[in-house]
Amino acid sequence: MEHLSDDLFAYAAQLGPQTPPMDGEVPFVWESRRPGGPANVIHADRKAGPAGLLQVLDACGGLLVAMVRGTSSDVRAHHGYGASDPEGFAAMGMVETFVHTHDVAEGLDLTWEPPAELCTRVLTRLFPDAPHDTDPWQTLLGATGRAELPGRPRLTSWRWQGTPR
Repeated sequence: MEHLSDDLFAYAAQLGPQTPPMDGEVPFVWESRRPGGPANVIHADRKAGPAGLLQVLDACGGLLVAMVRGTSSDVRAHHGYGASDPEGFAAMGMVETFVHTHDVAEGLDLTWEPPAELCTRVLTRLFPDAPHDTDPWQTLLGATGRAELPGRPRLTSWRWQGTPR
């Protein structure tokens, strides 16, 4: 969940400067706090426990929502897969939230599924080449290498297309 919080924060931060960067990410210090751990800007206070971690996630999601709502649709900012607009960063945040919530739920042996309509919107925005004749949630899992779609090989690498349409 710390990784997800960091993703949501990073997408919001890219939209934050008066002139968003087009050649790289806003230069925060990215560091790992444990051997082999990911380099993040956002680190939850472990003393706050799971409730604190969820509060960090909630805050980072709120930052992204606020930035997307408050940023003009003609603004572009850097992303490693190509410059994107606020709508693209919102869709990226949704993909991250959906698939990482799935990952956590699966690890806890729980069933979880986001609304099909939101999956369809995210697929249309970020994965235009994804099949349209399959269940939207299963298609999103397939597009992110988390599931095999009938008649198609499971992806071992993937990326979305965040460029504005």
